[in-house]
Amino acid sequence: MTPSRAARATRARRTGPRRRTAIGALAIALLGILLPGTAYLVARKTRLGATLIVVSLALYGGAAYLGLRKRDAVISWALDPSWLLWMIAGLAALGLGWIVVLVTSYKMLRPLTAGPGSRGLGALVIGAVCFALTVSTATGAQTLMAQRDLVTKVFGETRSQTRPTISSTKDVSQQLPRLNVLLLGADDGADRQGTRTDTVMVASVDTRTGNTALISLTRNFMRMPFPAGSPLHKIYPTGFWDPNGEKEQPEFYLDAMYRNIPKLHPGVLGPSDNEGADVLKVSVGEALGLRIHYYVQVNLAGFAQLVEALGGITVNINYPVPVGGNDDKKIPPSRYLQPGPDRKLDGTDALWFARGRYGVPTADLARQARQRCTVKAIVERATPRNVLVNYQAIAQAGEQLIRTDIPENLLAPLVTLGQRVKTAKITNVDLDKKRNFPNGRNPNYAGMRAIVAQALNPVRRTTVPRKLSTAPPSTATQPRTTPKTKSKPDAGDLASACAYNPGPPG
Repeated sequence: MTPSRAARATRARRTGPRRRTAIGALAIALLGILLPGTAYLVARKTRLGATLIVVSLALYGGAAYLGLRKRDAVISWALDPSWLLWMIAGLAALGLGWIVVLVTSYKMLRPLTAGPGSRGLGALVIGAVCFALTVSTATGAQTLMAQRDLVTKVFGETRSQTRPTISSTKDVSQQLPRLNVLLLGADDGADRQGTRTDTVMVASVDTRTGNTALISLTRNFMRMPFPAGSPLHKIYPTGFWDPNGEKEQPEFYLDAMYRNIPKLHPGVLGPSDNEGADVLKVSVGEALGLRIHYYVQVNLAGFAQLVEALGGITVNINYPVPVGGNDDKKIPPSRYLQPGPDRKLDGTDALWFARGRYGVPTADLARQARQRCTVKAIVERATPRNVLVNYQAIAQAGEQLIRTDIPENLLAPLVTLGQRVKTAKITNVDLDKKRNFPNGRNPNYAGMRAIVAQALNPVRRTTVPRKLSTAPPSTATQPRTTPKTKSKPDAGDLASACAYNPGPPG
């Protein structure tokens, strides 16, 4: 072959891939986004194309393997600030690489003879796709950064005198049969001097099944006890109250302990970043006969922001719930949440559904019941898809309204436990107001401890079979029929207790 023929043949081989329409070249380049490297093969860049395809398949396979077989490891990485930085860098590199592959693929495939219109259309489409890839990469990086900020700000290093030592390398269920978390709703509004914990609740989680029992304490409990070995027991041997004071002592209520004890006895339990929470963990644990492992404190003023970030919650409203109002000052509410099934509440209304008490019969107990239903509604609303879609807003809300002593290194195993809670049963432990605290002045804490112990660790009773009688049944032993009455919702089953049963609380 003469040199001139060889040159023509070489040019023909080089221009072969470009013997297609501009639309065809654009389509191949765009399809190459799904499997980077395929457009290079079409352009006869065989070695480079094969390498990119192998790398792409390895990345796809690795992602599938991690998602299906190593989910706990992925969760652990997503809760580690160092790993999150590497993820952000990797995502940025991946996005940039994808854009480079797309642009170079189209440049190699587009016809040399394409007119200005075809070139302009191709450039516009490629530019739009590159912009979409850039936005997606930036959004992913922002989500990872929001996650890192949440982990470092909420679960960073904190000092606590009541936090247990739990290994992060072993399943929580192998170390604890139950995990007890104190849930605090803190009200530090402008009309309050200091912070009051109007909501005090314990979530006791069976670490094997995820079944969770919620135990609510009334805000006006007095004489809250302390364990015998605690420094606070020496100061208040008969509980938190003033034996020489008046019958009703609001400054010695349960909801005043968070602010008053640290103020009266600073550092009594030792160095702590949240003395009030440590005090409540010790006292509530003694009152209920439980070891409280961690606390999660939610600022009620910012609670609405979290509900908004989740897109609202759905609850059943059985009676009008006041929005605002003040019983003591005789200020009526501005409006009422009207009864009805499956009511969709925004953040503000969800807050008042959990807090409203003006003129409500058995106000504190009714509010506790609605708060448990609010917790249940949030758990149901926090689906993986919903959390992922709204994650940045949820993370920002969490930074502002949540305090906790849960350590950063325990987040991964607790998230795994939380997945069990998501699909498990949530129940209520009724502390029996009529027997144990007809008022808050001198509650029967021993009786409450017995109820909690039986609810969390029920004793199975064995029944002795009765001897069957061969005598014919007498009329005196015949079963009597009784008229059917409407069954009341089971207070222990939240699905029943939070169902739509119109009528006042009682």
